[in-house]
Amino acid sequence: MTPVLLWALKAALFLLALAMLCALYRLIVGPSAQDRVMGLDCLYINGMLTMLVLGILYTSSVYFEAAMLIALFGFVGSTALAKFILRGEVIE
Repeated sequence: MTPVLLWALKAALFLLALAMLCALYRLIVGPSAQDRVMGLDCLYINGMLTMLVLGILYTSSVYFEAAMLIALFGFVGSTALAKFILRGEVIE
């Protein structure tokens, strides 16, 4: 692995961790439920991207599978939360 790629991956991990902290702040402090859902969406997307960067860094396919699971569960969770906010119930 070239030193430039290694440096870029470490910088990406640092920036993703910073973005996760900002999303966690919005998730906890968010004044409305919509802000909290958006914070959760941003948190799971940043977690998925972190897994992808770690997969590239360690050249392991396990991280890519974990990123796919995070994306799947995050999408289902966001859909359920949006439906709950709009209608007040998830299962009709």
